Amino acid sequence: MTAGSDLRFFASADGDLAYRDTGAGDLVVLLHSGFVDHRVFDAQIPALAAGHRVVAPDVRGHGSSANATRPFRWADDLAALLRHLDAGPAVLVGVSMGGAIATDTVLEHPELVRAVVACGAATSEFAYTDPWVRRVQAEQARALGAGDVEGWLTEFLRFVPGEHRDLGDVDPAVLRRLREMALGTLAKHAPDEENHHVPLTGTWARVPKIDVPVLTVNGALDAPDLIAEAQRLARTVPDGRSVTVEGAAHYPNMERPGAFNEILVDFLRGLPPVGV
Repeated sequence: MTAGSDLRFFASADGDLAYRDTGAGDLVVLLHSGFVDHRVFDAQIPALAAGHRVVAPDVRGHGSSANATRPFRWADDLAALLRHLDAGPAVLVGVSMGGAIATDTVLEHPELVRAVVACGAATSEFAYTDPWVRRVQAEQARALGAGDVEGWLTEFLRFVPGEHRDLGDVDPAVLRRLREMALGTLAKHAPDEENHHVPLTGTWARVPKIDVPVLTVNGALDAPDLIAEAQRLARTVPDGRSVTVEGAAHYPNMERPGAFNEILVDFLRGLPPVGV
């Protein structure tokens, strides 16, 4: 676990946003998935910081970052942080929600982005159609509406193994870490709290204009419709490719950190130098 003293804080227009900042070199920003925080990348931060400056924020409303009190967009929050750091353009690496934030940011603030890695994600305009996922989401909503935190956590953790495995097939340490982070984020919010997030629209019409390298990474055991959407992103941009991590579902960076890190380092190594 990252100690609180390792975090830095950016005074945004709506409260302080937390981030980890380590290493030196070209900037890589790691964007976590929903309901958790930057510690999702505990296995990536030291590996990447050996050759890069690595920034791992807690998205607004998650981890140690402030909750929203007014309308906001993920991409704008990230852009404000990148301008504050004055160290870009950045390679944005995101898992799930974080991958959507990465893609949305290159659409909205292209001058700040050098490349995108979207893991288990495309743009933020995605809704699952997979029947198994829809059932799990419905159970999550039911549990949350009833104030059943344990029931919600049970459903949340089903995404780790995916449809075709059981929780017993996953390293218990991965489940424990995700559970701890999700409990921390849930504790920040009230059941009747207003959702101030403003969705981005019209993203796919602009995706063909993304002029930086894009890599999509999918766990082979993730939901088929999500894998298809990520692969669509890679096909639609001018410079895109897609890779699959075997033996993992929605969190390949946690289940297969060695393979995931190798994919990232290889992608970073192949990027043109900053300014070229």
